[in-house]
Amino acid sequence: MAIMVTEISSNLFIPALLFLSLIYLIAKQLKTPFSSRSAPRLPPGPYAWPILGNALQMGRNPHVTLANLAKIYGPLFSVRLGSQLVVVASSQEAAAEILKTQDRVFSGRFVPDVIPAKWLGLENLSLGWNGEVNDEFKFLRANCQTILFSNKAILSQSCLREKKAMDMVRFIRTKEGEVINVKEITFAAVFSMLTNILMSRDLVNFELESVEGGMSEVIRNIFEVGAAPNISDLFPVLAPFDLQNLRKKSKELYLRCSAMFEPIIKERRERKMIDEDDASSQQDFLDILIRNGSTDEHINILLLELLVAGTDTSSSAIEWSMAELMKSPEYMKKAQEELKNEINQDVIQESDLPRLKFLHACLKESMRLHPPGPLLLPHRAIDSCQVMNYSIPKNSQVLVNAYAIGRDPKSWKDPLAYSKFHTSLQKDQPLLLIPKMKI
Repeated sequence: MAIMVTEISSNLFIPALLFLSLIYLIAKQLKTPFSSRSAPRLPPGPYAWPILGNALQMGRNPHVTLANLAKIYGPLFSVRLGSQLVVVASSQEAAAEILKTQDRVFSGRFVPDVIPAKWLGLENLSLGWNGEVNDEFKFLRANCQTILFSNKAILSQSCLREKKAMDMVRFIRTKEGEVINVKEITFAAVFSMLTNILMSRDLVNFELESVEGGMSEVIRNIFEVGAAPNISDLFPVLAPFDLQNLRKKSKELYLRCSAMFEPIIKERRERKMIDEDDASSQQDFLDILIRNGSTDEHINILLLELLVAGTDTSSSAIEWSMAELMKSPEYMKKAQEELKNEINQDVIQESDLPRLKFLHACLKESMRLHPPGPLLLPHRAIDSCQVMNYSIPKNSQVLVNAYAIGRDPKSWKDPLAYSKFHTSLQKDQPLLLIPKMKI
């Protein structure tokens, strides 16, 4: 189904785009003679065809296409995707300008048309797809930081993560001598960890995920729909028509996930009414949302965003790490020797992980070469500004190409080699995978 969604969307995309481009061009030509403003000095980029821009050049792997364009046009360049100007940062310096130096200007978010929070009118209550940094977003981020991501919270969740990891190991042992799908199994483990942290529930089992895909198939379909080229994003004026039915598919997937969440939310609300005065009861993320007066729809959106963001990316990172180690027997042996030398028991606990420095470096090196989200989430300039002596107009979409940065020959010697362990062994710091970042 995931492949079918992409193929159908791509087949409809090109003819519809060509037909509608003619209409759009005529309308624009009638309007432009009355405008005589001088154009700002935009970042360089490839020739953009009228109306279409560079949309047809992106291909199935836009991050690879954009990385190749960066070799021609430099670390900060621009492309036109329909009516949308897209600025791409492909070096450590350009990324620092956007993510650190001028982070306030680029704090806006470009929200694709298929995102549920957009068509539900809940953008201002979204964690990942909030159009602007407002009071609601700050409140939500502070709650997530306290409940999910603080050192205290992470430490308190360690027993749960260890239990789910052991469940995964026990399942793999039952498949001795059989072929297993690493990504599906790690997906089930990570998904189970997250659902227990968020709502204290198990919603998947390893057998179902490893054989049939289960929830992983739903999440993958969500990614496929989100990644499909969408005329509604290229020409927002056409968004109400949903010409490729991508918003319709997105709604169907959202409803499938909501049907899974709603009984849990209902049961928790009823329990809250009974135990309202019991302040000693253990509270998870769902309890906090209910206590703060969040609606069911808002809770559905937040749970879906956190699960989508945390599961496929984590399982992809683990899969690539395993693949790279299998391709490099000498590094696999070194990682195994580290385990034998540093761990004196059969079961590894989270408290042991700081001693596994080489294994940690292997994971970071895999993420350098194969970042799970190669273009990160798209930013939006909330004001016009200057970056590296180029003008970035207000409302421009801005992408940071982590894939290109991790393979930049100006920053990494022999960038395609799986061997930069000396960098990954450094002390953890923000954006460590972007080399020599001054932060």
